[in-house]
Amino acid sequence: MEQADVIVIGAGLSGLVSAWHAAERGRRVLILEQEGPQSLGGQAWWSLGGLFMVDTPEQRRLRLRDSRDLAARDWFGSAGFDRPEDANPRAWAEAYLDFAAGPMRAYLHGLGMRWFPVVGWAERRYAPEGHGNSLPRFHVTWGTGTGVVKPYAVRVMAHPRITLAFRRRVTALTVEAGLVTGVEGEILAPDNAPIGASTNRSVTGRFAARAEAVVIASGGIGGNHDLVRAAWPEARLGPAPVRMVSGVPDYVDGAMLGHAEAAGAQLINRDRMWHYCEGLQNWDPIWPNHGIRILPGPSSLWLDARGDRMEAPCFPGFDTLGTLRRILSTGHAHSWFILTQSIVEKEFALSGSEQNPDLTSGKWLAVLRERLGKGATRAVEAFKEKGADFVVARDLETLVTGMTALTPEAPLDPAQIRAQIEARDAAIDSGAEDAQVTAIRQARRYLGDRLVRTAKPHRLLDPAHGPLIAVRLNILTRKSLGGLHTDLSARALRPDGTTFPGLFAVGEAAGFGGGGYHGYNALEGTFLGGCIFSGRTAGEGV
Repeated sequence: MEQADVIVIGAGLSGLVSAWHAAERGRRVLILEQEGPQSLGGQAWWSLGGLFMVDTPEQRRLRLRDSRDLAARDWFGSAGFDRPEDANPRAWAEAYLDFAAGPMRAYLHGLGMRWFPVVGWAERRYAPEGHGNSLPRFHVTWGTGTGVVKPYAVRVMAHPRITLAFRRRVTALTVEAGLVTGVEGEILAPDNAPIGASTNRSVTGRFAARAEAVVIASGGIGGNHDLVRAAWPEARLGPAPVRMVSGVPDYVDGAMLGHAEAAGAQLINRDRMWHYCEGLQNWDPIWPNHGIRILPGPSSLWLDARGDRMEAPCFPGFDTLGTLRRILSTGHAHSWFILTQSIVEKEFALSGSEQNPDLTSGKWLAVLRERLGKGATRAVEAFKEKGADFVVARDLETLVTGMTALTPEAPLDPAQIRAQIEARDAAIDSGAEDAQVTAIRQARRYLGDRLVRTAKPHRLLDPAHGPLIAVRLNILTRKSLGGLHTDLSARALRPDGTTFPGLFAVGEAAGFGGGGYHGYNALEGTFLGGCIFSGRTAGEGV
């Protein structure tokens, strides 16, 4: 039987952070990871590397006046905490805001992280109150998600007090006299599948390990659509989609959450989740049902499945869950962007390290070649050419015919769509009131958007900006906003509110802190940020 001071279940970002901080305090750490060494870093490796930070030099250089108070207003206006069990999640949110507005950047800078100089504006606020970021806070790390993972992975692999054990699938917590004293599970056969790809589940043996503390860092449920549908908040969002694409590998199955709950830990806010409306079927998939998210600028015309233009705040880049609810209200699980080549070149980005090789390289020359050359990025152009969700045409009637061919169950009326586009184009020409056109013009007041993220306003039917492009958008599963209930030291709690001695939870497994520190809505950059903050907290306390 293996013995350590601390066992960490999962070698994703939060697990790596927990292990390193614990080892730096002199603790002997055993990391148990179901996948192989190629999957070190977990979901964070695939991410764009965005971090929610407050009042940074990057913001100040762009004349953005941020503050802890403003960030708190945005966070709590978005979270909407309204349950008795939200006390710890709320406290975690306050603590993260202190971190994000305080030592976070200096701490990460000291580990070697650097950031792209243009701060991104995700989940833009539309109304004076409620959900959204009042200003840009999404700091993209040089190297994308790999650049966030690497500083911790390098330190973990070199640390003399950390042992990494791969292909170890934990199936139960060992509980003795109410105290978690270890884990047991299955040894899986080696598998050299590429990172993210499905691996075998052939069991070659069993293992057990003991420790004074066990940290669950196993992630959420986004790869298990059965669990997603079982937890789906139908009363709040509408019926769960029949069809979704997966934004995470299939090993993100939520199994460890079930094992922890069976052992006596409390899981809260499981109905709070974060799924995107702008999912594409990956034309070159790595994992089953692999989806990629479009990170859109504000200019694309967004239509529901019936061809109706969606109203404010259901514009690209604004209100993820509000837009999800609006899409599902049609009885369909897809929607449409209509845009031009000029818009796709300036505004379309794809989420993920592998879709942004220039940013992932961390080299300015690669970024300049990719972003300032003719056309959209190579990744976007590849989807436009090969993706099953794209329609490209020189005239609107041909475009709409192609759209209907993709979704014959929801045929579209060319005349209806033309009327809506012409109304939008008239507002561009005349300055007449149009909520989305106003939002586009406001976005361009921010230097970062004007430089790299928002196209100059133009008529969609202007052939000089063509061809026309339509994109079918799918619901893409991604994050669990609820999770294992923890106190401010990351100690897991029982249903009666008492601590579960010996058990800790971090990252997405803990709803990124406390069992759901986002509340109902996320502001982006808070997923990786929450993994780092909760992992650091646990590592300093175990």
